[in-house]
Amino acid sequence: MALLSLYLYVSSNTMLEDKDLKIENLESEVRILQDSVQNLQLQVFDMQYFSLENNDDALSYYDHLGVDSPWRYISDKLLETNEQKGDNPLVPYEGMESDFKINKIKILNHQWIIADFSDGKYWGELLVKYELKDDLAVDFTMMDHLLYTRSN
Repeated sequence: MALLSLYLYVSSNTMLEDKDLKIENLESEVRILQDSVQNLQLQVFDMQYFSLENNDDALSYYDHLGVDSPWRYISDKLLETNEQKGDNPLVPYEGMESDFKINKIKILNHQWIIADFSDGKYWGELLVKYELKDDLAVDFTMMDHLLYTRSN
């Protein structure tokens, strides 16, 4: 009986030490993951800095219009410029593989947009100035552009 008790005592101590080590490892992993999440949150906050959606000063320009999500409304209006036949009128290049169309949009504030365009093979970016008018019409003016060169 004493031998069995000694075996159970040693075995349970080994199991307890093993469990404690696993718990310490898991706690260490949790700390690392929490740090990673915190770093990612800081990166997201940095990326959102230039964004109409999070810019109360810029959004105040649209309070009188009664538009729930001005950034969504303006994005939709910009994407509507893709609907006409041929290249998007804001893109100052002729598509080489197909028509150049705007793909991604980042509304920086109440005046500027950066947009990505592509014809499926070639791509570039636009800096667009816009004005959302009281009648909810939106005027877009391309301010600058670039077309990336392909290196094959």
